[in-house]
Amino acid sequence: MTGKADDLLAHIPTAQKGLPPVHLWNPEFCGHIDMRIARDGTWFYQGTPIARPAMVKLFAGILRRDGDEYVLVTPVEKVGIVVDDAPFVAIDMQVLGEGEQQSLRFTSNVEDTFEACAEHPLRVEIDSGTQEPSPYVRVRTNLEARIHRNVFYRLVELAVVRDGWLGVWSGGVFFPIAQDPEQ
Repeated sequence: MTGKADDLLAHIPTAQKGLPPVHLWNPEFCGHIDMRIARDGTWFYQGTPIARPAMVKLFAGILRRDGDEYVLVTPVEKVGIVVDDAPFVAIDMQVLGEGEQQSLRFTSNVEDTFEACAEHPLRVEIDSGTQEPSPYVRVRTNLEARIHRNVFYRLVELAVVRDGWLGVWSGGVFFPIAQDPEQ
């Protein structure tokens, strides 16, 4: 990888644990770079898939959403990228407990793990034309993961009815998935 992406990588602090504090960084916007995250979670640079998982994970750690724009941020530089749908994909789910005490722990395609709860809500959008559901879960501040189809099927199997809605419990919160067809 050469050019603008390498320049951006040079400014990422590396001596810390966890995610960088991108919410504290407010550098000047330097324009857009030819980077895109496809609907399936594949990251592309100049039209070529980024094959190194460690590189994808590094970029994912400096990703932020400002309004409707997705940007990669370092302390000295901010560049825009294209995201086709959601920047992450929830590829696995672990179920802990049951009923109202149930917790759903998701794993993303970049190995982030998080529990669906008030801070990490689940939501489902229904396509008005096809009626196909698109489920999402918040990974971190206004960044979401699209829930992979096989994980969504497992989620639906856990659904219970409450107040006319099919939904799931996690982290003490009921998340509606769809209206109860019996209503």
